[in-house]
Amino acid sequence: MAKKDLALDLFHSFQTHKRKPKKQIKESTQTATDPQPLSDVLSKLIHDRQWKTGIAEGTLFSSWASIVGEQISQHTTPISLLDGVLTIRTSSTAWSTQLQLVAPDVLQSIQHSAPGALVDSLNILGPDGPSWKHGRRSIKGAQGPRDTYT
Repeated sequence: MAKKDLALDLFHSFQTHKRKPKKQIKESTQTATDPQPLSDVLSKLIHDRQWKTGIAEGTLFSSWASIVGEQISQHTTPISLLDGVLTIRTSSTAWSTQLQLVAPDVLQSIQHSAPGALVDSLNILGPDGPSWKHGRRSIKGAQGPRDTYT
């Protein structure tokens, strides 16, 4: 069996301006072992396991800066999303107050930018205060250092 010289065949086809017709690829039924595009496999997996909401929530947390804006994202952190309530921790009480004033706009921005996240309301928290339950002189079950002031 003689080998075909593809370069020579191509050269002759350009000289005679004749090209071989392309072979029609027959569509065959795919089996489970046939290779499939990764995007199709992931889309099917997300749909079958009902992960769409979870992925949307993860996108909300990971792209927080682009959703609420750079200035707000520098002073806020999304903490949790439970039963449609997004809890946000702010860096100061002033930012907590300001964020509560613009909460409807922020909520609308979140719902528009992350539609699958199912955020119905915002719970805005200020920064944590100091904890008196740590240290050498703390007593389990006691109120803290103020329990001796009576």
